[in-house]
Amino acid sequence: MKLCVIMDPIESIHVKKDTTFALLLEAQKKQWEIYYLQPKDLCLMENGVYAFAKRITLQDTPLNWVNFIDTAPQKVLLHHFDVVLMRKDPPFNLNYIYTTYLLEIAQKAGAYIINNPASIRDANEKLFAAWFPECCPETLVTSNIDLIHDFLNTHQKIIVKRLNSMGGDAVFALEKGALNINATLEVLIQTKMQPIMAQRYIPEITQGDKRILMIDGEPYPYALSRIPSAKDFRGNLAKGATGIGSELTVRDRWICERIGKTLKEKGLFFVGLDVIGDYLTEINVTSPTCVREIEQAFQINICAHILEMLANKISAKPKHSH
Repeated sequence: MKLCVIMDPIESIHVKKDTTFALLLEAQKKQWEIYYLQPKDLCLMENGVYAFAKRITLQDTPLNWVNFIDTAPQKVLLHHFDVVLMRKDPPFNLNYIYTTYLLEIAQKAGAYIINNPASIRDANEKLFAAWFPECCPETLVTSNIDLIHDFLNTHQKIIVKRLNSMGGDAVFALEKGALNINATLEVLIQTKMQPIMAQRYIPEITQGDKRILMIDGEPYPYALSRIPSAKDFRGNLAKGATGIGSELTVRDRWICERIGKTLKEKGLFFVGLDVIGDYLTEINVTSPTCVREIEQAFQINICAHILEMLANKISAKPKHSH
């Protein structure tokens, strides 16, 4: 099995926490060949989309975790790999969008790409949750500061965030009567009048922001609750939150049921849901993480499960001619 991974520079990942790395290690255990590239190594030419990829081997060590078998990259048509994992982290900018366009062309030629590039492009991680209003807290998306003030008056305390942020960046809590409200909103909206998202503050955040993994439309039974530090309200590991293992509640499973079919239809094979209390707040489709933390908390192997399901999907696919 030949696996191609598109990701950020592999030399600068945090191996102890990196989900992509964990998936690749497991693929290596299964004797899959692993080819690595960054988005800049994709190229449309002649008869299709090529990857200038390097074959790698990995070891789970704090230093020198990657070994490049190829000194010079190999030029390979993307559809000649059995599977292509698109695992580039946001920022979701024009370069990201152009990458999804190239991947779509490769997909048309027979490349099997996880997650589906058109769906990654279309499913904004903040706004996609609004497809399922019955699962979400009260939400407002606007660039109109007066409307945000009305929303704050109604709910007394709200969270405001940019639509393109990740890892807890540009996320603020606002309380009615505070003096920093306009200043905060001006920074978020800026002169471009960009819409931002406001949501009712969910007090259960103190019990954690739960990351639930969806694999081919089905929830994995174990999750990670990210408990904010005493100095912060954000349940992001990148902002000092502590991750503890947790099992899914009845409400969690209900939310997953509402969403699973749409994820499957859109070719979003591996997705991370963020749930606070009883509410879905985000759907992460680009490069969901927290696998290593959940595996550690419960002594389980999620990556083996993901790759097994992936292998089944690959073998069920009609073979394309190489």
